[in-house]
Amino acid sequence: MKGTRWYLGVVRTGAALLVAGSLLVTLRAGVEERGVALAFGALVAVGESALPRCRPRSPGLREAAPLGAAGSLSYALLGEHAGHATHHGLAQAVSVVAAASLLGSVPRIARGEGPVLDHLVRRVLAVGFAAACFQPLYNSGVFDAWSGPAYALLLLALLVLTVLCEALLAAVLAHARTGWPLAPLLRDELRGLPGIGTAVCATGAVMALAVAVVGLWALPVFCVPLLLTQLSLRRYAAVRATYRQTIASLARATEIAGCTPHGHARRVAALSQAVGRDLGLTEPELTVLEYAALMHDIGQLSLVDPVPAGATAGLPPDRQRRIALLGGAVVRQTGAGELVATVVERQADPYPEQPPAARIVRVVNAYEEKVRDAGPGGPLSALEELRLGTGGEYAPEVVEALARVLSKGCLTLPVTG
Repeated sequence: MKGTRWYLGVVRTGAALLVAGSLLVTLRAGVEERGVALAFGALVAVGESALPRCRPRSPGLREAAPLGAAGSLSYALLGEHAGHATHHGLAQAVSVVAAASLLGSVPRIARGEGPVLDHLVRRVLAVGFAAACFQPLYNSGVFDAWSGPAYALLLLALLVLTVLCEALLAAVLAHARTGWPLAPLLRDELRGLPGIGTAVCATGAVMALAVAVVGLWALPVFCVPLLLTQLSLRRYAAVRATYRQTIASLARATEIAGCTPHGHARRVAALSQAVGRDLGLTEPELTVLEYAALMHDIGQLSLVDPVPAGATAGLPPDRQRRIALLGGAVVRQTGAGELVATVVERQADPYPEQPPAARIVRVVNAYEEKVRDAGPGGPLSALEELRLGTGGEYAPEVVEALARVLSKGCLTLPVTG
């Protein structure tokens, strides 16, 4: 984890230097086409201020502020305004977008939400990349021979290249910030591009072309679809947050009934997600894993005689399987989904027959129970017991992933109370 911090600092420092240098150049040379700069700045600020409070964890929704992204990239690739050439250049494009993005992020900063800094870093570097590829060449006349469909395809190609670079940057920042494996993070970012990424590229190119012909009146016309999409993202994020809170509340039923210790389900869910990320699970798989881990003990509510302290890992296999099947039946009635129910009911199966999420929940649940009863040497003793059980009870690759996660020491779990 500590080894990745240095390039997180390098990326952030690079973005800060780019903004500082651009502001100095812009202040010295003066702002070109102030009306155009103000219009695009307002568009970017509105787009950033409408950012969902929690980022939707779903394929195709990697960009949570599509209006801000499209407006930023459109300004970076703007060469004309109402038939007249623009001269704002790279430095002004970065300055306007950085100032507008920061202004639009003030509500999120005031609410203490994050990671705002990395979002701003991504936005600034993406705009800097796009403007660097376009503005110097356009102002020097290299693109004068490009017209009609060829020019439109050129803008679209630059936007696609920029979005791909931004996806790589987003994965690198997340890897540096969390220590999670880079490849799955990049895969999730790239999987999201055909969704909202396509709309951002298309809208950015269309706005740049439309403003070049009809002027700033094109902005409100072409930004409406993305604005509506962004508002839908806010609603979707709120629904997802409410749904997760409902699942978490259901998981607490075992604690309230005295079947499991306080915070057990939350600890198993948090540690399971960390292990799942280490093993390269995708975002949808991690969501299923989280819900299954939260409700993995819910079958105990159907027992006449509760298991002491909820310690199911030490029970005979047939009783473990019965509790798991009861739990799967309860999960199906809650509407959490067939995939979640399957993971819950198969956590007691032999590990070669289990889906990956069920293997993870089984290992993490056993670790949580063992470390609770192992005394001062709890973590090492519990891991050793799990390693001894990899011959038949626990998946070896999951146990080793758990050991790696614990060795990083970067996971904060709810405190047992």
